[in-house]
Amino acid sequence: MTILNLTGTAGFFVQKQPVNVPEAFKDTFNYLQGNGVYEEGTMHFLKQMKNTIWTHYDAFIGDAQALAAIFMLIFFAIKAYEMMAGDKQLEIMPLLRPFGLVMVILWWPVFTRVIAFPTDLIANKTEAMFDKNQTEVNSLRMQRAKLMVDIADQLFTIQAQTETAKTEADTWYGNAWDSVKSTVVEGFSAVWNPIVEMRNRLQVGLQLLVTSLLETLAVWLLRICVYIIFIIQIIFSTILIILGPFSVAVSILPAFRDSLSTWVARFISVNLYSGIAYLVMYVASLFQQYAMEAEITRYQELAGTAGPSMEKLAAFASNGVLSFGMVIGTFIIGALTMLTVPSISTWIVSTSGISSAASTMGRGASNMSRMLTKMMKG
Repeated sequence: MTILNLTGTAGFFVQKQPVNVPEAFKDTFNYLQGNGVYEEGTMHFLKQMKNTIWTHYDAFIGDAQALAAIFMLIFFAIKAYEMMAGDKQLEIMPLLRPFGLVMVILWWPVFTRVIAFPTDLIANKTEAMFDKNQTEVNSLRMQRAKLMVDIADQLFTIQAQTETAKTEADTWYGNAWDSVKSTVVEGFSAVWNPIVEMRNRLQVGLQLLVTSLLETLAVWLLRICVYIIFIIQIIFSTILIILGPFSVAVSILPAFRDSLSTWVARFISVNLYSGIAYLVMYVASLFQQYAMEAEITRYQELAGTAGPSMEKLAAFASNGVLSFGMVIGTFIIGALTMLTVPSISTWIVSTSGISSAASTMGRGASNMSRMLTKMMKG
């Protein structure tokens, strides 16, 4: 069921008419706020950076192989002693396990790609869902921005008309004051005061600035949270890939037998970040689409087919910002939801350390921001 069907079923919004957005306006808007809600260039850069950094998987493979050889000698010595002492009988399969672990280190890039393959399938599927819906969201975003500009232009026009009316009224009021002062004051005040009041309420310059600032902050809050999740995934997965051979080598020893399985669980959990992030972004885009369609309908109602509604425009302009707030709210909700991706990944693959590492990173960033704030105040 599409968002349009949901709005129609709710009976809250009327059918919106498509808004014609000139290409020049699209270019200007993309220049100011970026191409798309999430900046297509930055998302492509993050994806390419992940593929580039993963090529450094062999930084410590030689060291891990040497360590694995030492641990194999220790392992075989322990097994030989146990059999010589009569505590254990000869078992072939446990003796083959170290050789299998060494093969994992030798074929490390293939092993990591095989482990990451299911998570890549999930990421590709959810990314396709997100991209399909994001095209519609970006189109609605352009239409909404164009309607906001049109409404602002109408407010500017009305403001200019009220300025002219005030100038003419001042001139006429000065002339009339000398001749028939007492008679004019009461009648003229009833006409002039509402004009001045409307003029004061339609001061849209500052409102446009505040509205643009709020929307820009909300969009960048959403983008930063998205970028943080993908950057955390790149950093964590790179560390796991580069240092992973040591986990394989250590798991040869019986005391650290679970090191490899723990590493695999953490690696899968980190690689799920992409799929879960795109899924969260897809769900957030549905809310964004709903909010944008709702605001587009209201902006079109403000503009009116027979001309702008003066009463509604005056009420809208008196709100302080030229926005209904729904789109800004969905941006903030999407940003906060993105920060839950590390926790959601542990729901699917239970592991320890990943969520705590992410929360530690968040606390460190928070402490650093507080220190910077104190330094600036000092």
